[in-house]
Amino acid sequence: MTLHLEWIDEREGGAGPREEAWMALLEELLRLAGEAENVEDGVVTLTLTDDEGIREMNREYRGLDKPTDVLSFPLRETAGEEPPVVYSDEYEVIEDEEGDEEPAAGEDYDPFAEMLGDIVISVPRAEAQAEEYGHSFERELGFLFVHGFLHLLGYDHGGEEEERIMFGKQEAILAKAGLTR
Repeated sequence: MTLHLEWIDEREGGAGPREEAWMALLEELLRLAGEAENVEDGVVTLTLTDDEGIREMNREYRGLDKPTDVLSFPLRETAGEEPPVVYSDEYEVIEDEEGDEEPAAGEDYDPFAEMLGDIVISVPRAEAQAEEYGHSFERELGFLFVHGFLHLLGYDHGGEEEERIMFGKQEAILAKAGLTR
């Protein structure tokens, strides 16, 4: 398996022609970030929303009743996090490309094992920040996406050293994609 990006657009009117270019850019950034972090496979779900949509999520999941630019919801287990979600043991059997059945529940089968997590980006917030910082929308979108991806892998920026490491990784990945300031 390889890294795969799933796309959800919750904005009124949904995706249009300009979003097709975004998808190619974000898939490239996912590939570059995966290489940089030695992540060879997994699925990342990206949801594009508006300020109200991300405000609702921010309020529900973080207790902050205000819009933000990006939210990340990691699904990988790491030490010290919440206990894993327990799923019903009644999974359907899945056939692979050759028609062979994959193991069913109870045989170490986890249909969610490859899910890295979800990233949610407010498109209007990204547009405003791109203008505020004086760079392209694509650079801002890429920054937010890579930032979210690194959070999925467990990076944080609560302290100075953590921030230096995380933001350094982000800038290196964006530079490889040609998205410099």
